Amino acid sequence: MTNWNGTHTLILGAARQGLALARWLSRHGSNVTLSDSRSADELASAQASLADANVSWAVGGHPLELLNNVDVLCLSGGVPLTLPIVEEAIKRGIPLSNDTQVFMEVVPCKTIGITGSAGKTTTTTLVGEMAKLDYGRQTVDHENPSSTVHGPRSFVGGNIGDPLINYVDDMQADDLAILELSSFQLEQMTISPNISTILNITPNHLDRHGTMEAYANAKARILEFQVEKDTAILGHDDKGAWSLRNKAKGRLLTFSLHDLDEGLNGAYLHDGLLNLRDGNAYLPLILREKIQLRGDHNVANVLAAFTIGHAAGFKLDDMLEAVEEFRGVPHRLELVRELHGARWYNDSIATAPERSMAAIHAFDEPIVLMLGGRDKKLPWEDIAKLIQQRVDHVVVFGEAAELIQKAVSTVGGARSVDLHRVDDLKQAVLKAAEVASAGDVVLFSPGGTSYDAFKDFAERGEAFTKWVQEL
Repeated sequence: MTNWNGTHTLILGAARQGLALARWLSRHGSNVTLSDSRSADELASAQASLADANVSWAVGGHPLELLNNVDVLCLSGGVPLTLPIVEEAIKRGIPLSNDTQVFMEVVPCKTIGITGSAGKTTTTTLVGEMAKLDYGRQTVDHENPSSTVHGPRSFVGGNIGDPLINYVDDMQADDLAILELSSFQLEQMTISPNISTILNITPNHLDRHGTMEAYANAKARILEFQVEKDTAILGHDDKGAWSLRNKAKGRLLTFSLHDLDEGLNGAYLHDGLLNLRDGNAYLPLILREKIQLRGDHNVANVLAAFTIGHAAGFKLDDMLEAVEEFRGVPHRLELVRELHGARWYNDSIATAPERSMAAIHAFDEPIVLMLGGRDKKLPWEDIAKLIQQRVDHVVVFGEAAELIQKAVSTVGGARSVDLHRVDDLKQAVLKAAEVASAGDVVLFSPGGTSYDAFKDFAERGEAFTKWVQEL
């Protein structure tokens, strides 16, 4: 849909994505209603931010009569398809959309889309850093867009940062848009990016998608609408991602922590050196030890970024400089401080047990592990086994504490793991400080979501960092 003039749009969810979309649609002539289950008091600042836009509000719930005369229903990220109003819209044949779909319908330039169960923010951010160098640092000044130097520019957004719908009217044909895409966004999308990347597909968001199959299908949609001139990039080491290689309609590239089979093109690790192969061309890239991020999973993210950058035509020197300078993203294995010889790491982004396992694998030191939050109906057995092998102390907290405690206690093992259960994150920090010794790593990698106590993983990570700095 490219002409919104005179349409009636209903948006569910007045968070970052919903607010940005409401502003853009109203500017383009749509009659917008924004519906949120929160009360008017809770939404006061959101409503104030749209005071100058032609937007009607429906607060405190989503009554079905909101669908009357609606042309399109747009869902914000966290809104499930099982919501009665969404099911009713589907029944009535009202098309579903979201801010990213609307953006993709009107974007004038080349697009890169990156999805995966883990690593997508780190990879997207690193590709953005490469693009910033390659595009002559002429990126958007978000504080003052009108002062931005015009020339080809790169934009980074989607599921992270500012929704790119805020900038699409400003974009030119020779710009580049780099999007992190979640399964929630992909569910409604019917356009694929020119370069589509699936890093991995491991159990996640089953509380939202219901089954692993439904979750994997949502991720796979990033490839579905590509054409022959597009590029698909799939993680070779991950069964879920690599099993989709037959869905690639254009060029297929990959990345791996191991040598690539004959005939496959992409980035790979060999003898401590990252390399790139494309047909008969072979390029040594960078020594693994020059990467400033910890863990094999982050080396895989760097390999993915090199592959994406190569597909996008970035200059090698710009890619190398970006990787050498890159120190990671907040709340992702972020070193907070060293205290009495123990180093404290904030990995609040780890909202699934699988991600916490990747974090544990990033360290050889003795570990004090903090796990908890809200469970996403994901299995805890594998991490419980890894804890028995690799972790000395575990502090569990929040809604999922009892569940995790049971899983760790049930597995059993030759080593005895010191297990403590507390009510909340602040108590978990104090307990971890009590049991940590010099030489330990205190790893906050919760494995559950933050919604039992915080707005999101970033707010939780900031609280953790504050309490650790106060110790």
